[in-house]
Amino acid sequence: MSMSHLYGTDGDDGVEMESFEVSDWDLQNEFNPHRQRHRQTKEEATYGVWAERDSDEERPSFGGKRSRDYSAPVSFVSAGLRKAAAEELSDEDSDDDEKPVKQEEIPKEFVPKKLKTGGNFKPSQKGFAGGSKSFVDFGSWERHTKGIGQKLLQKMGYVPGRGLGKNAQGIINPIEAKQRKGKGAVGAYGSERTPQSLQDFPVVDSEEETEEEFQKELSQWRKDPNGGKKKPKYSYKTVEELKAKGRISKQLAAPQKELSQVKVIDMTGREQKVYYSYSQISHKHNIPDDSPQQPLGKDSKPQGFALPELEHNLQLLIDITEQEIIQSDRQLQYERDMVVNLSHEIQKMAEVLSHEEKAISNLSKVLDMVEECERRMQPGCENPLTLDECAKIFETLQDKYYEEYRMSDRVDLAVAIVYPLMKEYFKNWDPLKDCTYGTEIIAKWKSLLENDQLLSHSGQDLSTDAFHRLMWEIWMPYVRNIVARWQPRNCGSMVDFLDSWVNVVPVWILDNILDQLIFPKLQKEVESWNPLTDTVPIHSWIHPWLPLMQARLEPLYSPIRNKLANALQKWHPSDSSAKLILQPWKDVFTPGSWEAFMVKNIVPKLGMCLNELIINPHQQHMDAFYWVIDWEGMISVSSLVGLLEKHFFPKWLQVLCSWLSNSPNYEEITKWYLGWKSMFSDQVLAHPSIKDKFNEALDIMNRAVSSSVGGYMQPGARENIAYLTHTERRKDFQYEAMQERREAENMAQRGIGAAAGSVPMNFKDLIQTKAEEHNIVFMPVIGKRHEGKQLYTFGRIVIYIDRGVVFVQGEKTWVPTSLQSLIDMAK
Repeated sequence: MSMSHLYGTDGDDGVEMESFEVSDWDLQNEFNPHRQRHRQTKEEATYGVWAERDSDEERPSFGGKRSRDYSAPVSFVSAGLRKAAAEELSDEDSDDDEKPVKQEEIPKEFVPKKLKTGGNFKPSQKGFAGGSKSFVDFGSWERHTKGIGQKLLQKMGYVPGRGLGKNAQGIINPIEAKQRKGKGAVGAYGSERTPQSLQDFPVVDSEEETEEEFQKELSQWRKDPNGGKKKPKYSYKTVEELKAKGRISKQLAAPQKELSQVKVIDMTGREQKVYYSYSQISHKHNIPDDSPQQPLGKDSKPQGFALPELEHNLQLLIDITEQEIIQSDRQLQYERDMVVNLSHEIQKMAEVLSHEEKAISNLSKVLDMVEECERRMQPGCENPLTLDECAKIFETLQDKYYEEYRMSDRVDLAVAIVYPLMKEYFKNWDPLKDCTYGTEIIAKWKSLLENDQLLSHSGQDLSTDAFHRLMWEIWMPYVRNIVARWQPRNCGSMVDFLDSWVNVVPVWILDNILDQLIFPKLQKEVESWNPLTDTVPIHSWIHPWLPLMQARLEPLYSPIRNKLANALQKWHPSDSSAKLILQPWKDVFTPGSWEAFMVKNIVPKLGMCLNELIINPHQQHMDAFYWVIDWEGMISVSSLVGLLEKHFFPKWLQVLCSWLSNSPNYEEITKWYLGWKSMFSDQVLAHPSIKDKFNEALDIMNRAVSSSVGGYMQPGARENIAYLTHTERRKDFQYEAMQERREAENMAQRGIGAAAGSVPMNFKDLIQTKAEEHNIVFMPVIGKRHEGKQLYTFGRIVIYIDRGVVFVQGEKTWVPTSLQSLIDMAK
């Protein structure tokens, strides 16, 4: 890198002297991070500062650099008179901005010697050789050549003295060069446009405007080239404006507390200055002797009155006064705010004080009432305290002194006053004889002593709730004693007692009575019960506990069913007492357990009874049939139909066939047929299997009438049988229509909202709705499809749905069927 900006040559010897002054080159290059850096050559790396330099930044030389003779003796050059340091600095700073001083004004001792160079470069020449010339000399070099360039231009229409282009819009004179004052960058010394460029391009572009702004900003770092000072502008502020300024600065200063402690180094002036906050920068002043005095120009007038020290001191006094005014205003505002705050605090404390005085007064009154109760509780008192009077005192405490009553320890108060009175009140009480005794007084004390929150079974809750503790310690021992002497088969009095106290006693205490006291007694009594010997049926002393105990009785049902099953082993359907014993348990047992009990213990006995039934049209004994039909409401319809299909209809159809083969009287057969059909209920007759059996009997009679061709036939028999068949079929259709009408009425009675919510969206939803109504399982078969359609199980039938049609799996193919037929097959 060339160091010519740091070294200056001294006279003819060319001795380089190091200069530490800040020059224009430093300003323009050292602070420019994008400058083009000099690559160090091999010779500069080897010889350092003694290497031969050929920099483009230095003035061009045509004679070469003379070699130095280091063996010659040292020659001293007179330096003459030297200026003061302040004057030298001011001269150097204003070198580029001020006008150059005339040669005659500078002493000869300070004029640097001319640089001796070779070649055609003359010191008097202001520009480079071959610089700007007039148009007369333009192209004068062609006199040494053949002039081919001029000839070619003229052939293309060029006219000397005019510009190039179709409309002669080109420039006439060549581009002129303008020499810069120093070695700064482009634009460092102002606009570089020549008079010729201003003539050719008079419009100022945006770059020139940017250049003017840059020069304006750059001039702020330099002295005024005119050497004069601007006239100061004075601004006057009132005390109110200073106070307003202080309030604003106070609001803005809060977020800047951290920045107020930052150390700031100011390098904007000639000397480095250190500040300890950013606020000091805004209050800095020009201290006397801070900058060198400007030399007086020709037109400048000497100042008549210049006292910089006095001005500085006055400005300091003004600033101090302003700060004192602002600080005083802030202190005054703070004191006013403090007065307002203290007034609010006084008001709040007055309210607290009045509240405390009221609380003290109320507590003193409460204490007087409690002491009066304790005095009347003492033995030998003339006016002893009763339970009703004590309840009135507690009601007064709760109504007039609610807060103090809630905050007080009611448990200790109730233990000391209420518990002895409660023991005396229930001393001679027998719960089984007078079950409602004390319910009203206990309900009143519940509202006085019970806490609002729900309590659990833990002992900690007993210590915090006076009523629960009262019931557990005073009332509960009487209940334990009476339950220990109670007989479970005499359940009426105990059930009535618990029903009358169920709304008063806490829930967890009632659960404790039922689980720990009542249930063990019932369980023990069920274990000792024998259905064959006991005359009192078990449901008479178990079922009254259902409203209170409900699911707690579930463990008793299994031993009861086992004992009933053992008792039914030798039972015969002719004994109707079994039905009386079992009928109350139908709605108590679950449907599954009841059906299993019936199938296991009752249905086989009924089947044996039907097997013993003898069907004789001439002399029929109906006792066995009545014994079976009497259990219709106890066993399910499907179980009863299974019994009839297996044990009754085969014998009945066989008797009918044998009767028809012996020239019967068809009127008697018709009466016999209608008589047996009237023995069944409508629910049994509506079953498809029973319909099929009776239709089969009609078909047998029709075949018997039509097959006896040529033989003797009772007159009108064929017509009577046909009429009977037609009548029976019509009854079946009418019954089905009536059932459908009832279903429609039931759907309409469910309400518009429920009906609207249950409207099926498609055929699958309709099938699902019908399956739910008839208690039929309808669900998809996982992983099974037929022709891409999902298979479903409808009861025991496998179906699939295609375009709103139900297909049922037959023996070989899938058969379409109606929804009603599907329901009948599933049943």
